[in-house]
Amino acid sequence: MMKNIFWIILVFLGSLQVQAQTSAPSFSNTATSSFVSYQMGFQRPRESFARKEANLKALFEAKNLKWPARYMYIRSFKYDSQLEVWVKNTVTEPYKLLKIYKVCALVGTLGPKRFEGDYQVPEGFYHINEFNPNSAYYLSLGLNYPNASDRVLSDPVKPGGDIYIHGGCATVGCIPIKDDQIDELYVLTASSKSVGLDFIPVHIFPIKYDVKKSYEYLGKLTKDNQQLKEFSDVMEDAYDYFEQYKQIPIVMIKDNGQYVVSNALPKVPKFQPKLRPVSHHKPLVRNVEFVADAVAKWPEYPGGGDAYAAFLKQVGKDMVKAFPDSVSRAYAQVEFIVDKDGTPVNFKVLKGVDTYFNAVLIEQMEKMAKWSPAIYREKPVAKKMVQTVPVGFD
Repeated sequence: MMKNIFWIILVFLGSLQVQAQTSAPSFSNTATSSFVSYQMGFQRPRESFARKEANLKALFEAKNLKWPARYMYIRSFKYDSQLEVWVKNTVTEPYKLLKIYKVCALVGTLGPKRFEGDYQVPEGFYHINEFNPNSAYYLSLGLNYPNASDRVLSDPVKPGGDIYIHGGCATVGCIPIKDDQIDELYVLTASSKSVGLDFIPVHIFPIKYDVKKSYEYLGKLTKDNQQLKEFSDVMEDAYDYFEQYKQIPIVMIKDNGQYVVSNALPKVPKFQPKLRPVSHHKPLVRNVEFVADAVAKWPEYPGGGDAYAAFLKQVGKDMVKAFPDSVSRAYAQVEFIVDKDGTPVNFKVLKGVDTYFNAVLIEQMEKMAKWSPAIYREKPVAKKMVQTVPVGFD
């Protein structure tokens, strides 16, 4: 067998996606309506349809979607404990987010499932292959684990199986949501199958890659685990592709079991700190020969204390724009000298935020008006001042 052969794995809408540029599939309300009729023969699906179908139809109408869903995509995020349902009307239009469910229990850690009994929730690209109306967990939707990749990379004898999205907040490796949510999801998926949607992809990701806390946590786990990093990087490729285009990516599998995302976007590290600007302001520095420690009269700002407080308040407002992303409030402290001619000079930040913030703060403080200088032995003298400037406090 030739090496590095790629097989397209059915993690998108089967041949419907391949045919997207030639012709759209036709859906008939009677195509496989017997499937819903069959499900209605069981008590739990029957009760679920009675409780949920009308509300779901109203939701579809509000979102300008056709009922039942012509195209559906489900993705789940282990660390973030979420399950999303996306829907669209035609093969070419972008998916719309329909529902978000809370995954109410989790076992194992981040990373794919590799053998029976490892208590891992799988990660990868799957689809619904079973509807179980008599599940021990109320209702359940089976996933095709192990898929073609898992059969290469997992234990060849006991890779595990029986992976479901199901009700009840308990799991040994499945994706549980609450009973009143699984019956809604069951109605959604069964109704779509009833009009010919036989392939509903389910992608299971380790994290939501646009959540900073999750992204940083995964980074710590993969820092010294190259194999897990390579796997999670491919999952990120699939996540980024969908976020960019709101279309499901084509995912392929190498003969070594590794996933490859077709037309993956260039990898751009997320949550990198923004480069801080550089201030080119040159502070006003004087050679002040004598600075009095004790004076008969302190320097006075023109307009008095109220005018000085108003100036500082405005500086505090203006300085918010100089904060880095990680800071929203700060008490800055500035030292300066009111020279004997009343000019404020030699500003120095005693307590600031970073180099750029401190430079801008000096620039702003230098805009203050001339003071009436301090008096010592009936002569004007230079006097050192220390001022706290609240920034980001209304």
